[in-house]
Amino acid sequence: MKTTTPPAYVIIETELRKMIAKAQPGDPLPSDAELCRRFGVSRMTARQAVQRLAADGLLYRVSGRGTFVAQTPVHRRINTLLSFTEEMRRRGLKAGSRMLQSGVRAGTDQEVVALQLPVGGLVVAIQRLRLADGVPMAVENVRLPAVCAGVLEANLEETSLFVALEAIGRTPTRAYGTLTAAAADVQEAQWLNVPTGAPLLIEQRTIHDQADAPVEFTESRYVGGRYLFDIELLRQPG
Repeated sequence: MKTTTPPAYVIIETELRKMIAKAQPGDPLPSDAELCRRFGVSRMTARQAVQRLAADGLLYRVSGRGTFVAQTPVHRRINTLLSFTEEMRRRGLKAGSRMLQSGVRAGTDQEVVALQLPVGGLVVAIQRLRLADGVPMAVENVRLPAVCAGVLEANLEETSLFVALEAIGRTPTRAYGTLTAAAADVQEAQWLNVPTGAPLLIEQRTIHDQADAPVEFTESRYVGGRYLFDIELLRQPG
C-alpha cells in the first residue's frame, strides 16, 4: 500500500504540538526562521503551521519578541455578570487593556434601540483590546448613553469600565446577551495575533443599572481558542 506523506506544515504543526504539551505558558517556541532551517521549508510554510496553532489558541506571537506557549483557555460561567477585570482576577490573571479609540458620536439604529435612546441619540463609543497576562483575548466595542461620557475621564487602560460607571452613579446590575460566531477580519487578526479568518466568539450584551435603565451595550469578539463559555442547563418538564 502506498503511504501518503502529510504536507510539510502538518509535520511542523505536529512537532510544535508535542513541544507545547511539554512546555509551560509563556515558554518561547522556535521562530519561523528556526523552523525553516530545521524542516527545510519556506517561511510561508512555517508561518502556516504557526498560524493554525495560533487559531487554536495554543500559542501567540508578540511583535519583535517571538512566539510563545499560550495560557490554557479562560473559562467563564455564562450566567454571572462580571467585568472582564473581575473574571481575570478570579483566575489569577492580570487584566489589561489597550485603548483603540474612544469618543462621542451619533448612535446606530441598533445602538439606540439597545440603549433606549431617541433616533440619532448620542453614544459614548469605546473600543479596547482586552488582555490577560499580556495575551490578546478580545476586541471589545462598548456603547454607553452620552450622559455617561464622564467615564472617558478615567484611565480605561488600567481601570475597569464597571468601576468607572459606578463612580458616576450607574452600577451594572443585570444583563441580557447573545452568543454567535464569526471570522476575524484583517484588522482584528492583527490586534489579536491570529490568522485572518480565525474563529471568534461574539458576545453581545445589554447591561442595565440599579434603576433597570440600559447603561451599556457591548460587543466583545473573543479568540475562540483562548476564551470559553461554560453553561449549566437544567432539564425542564416537557
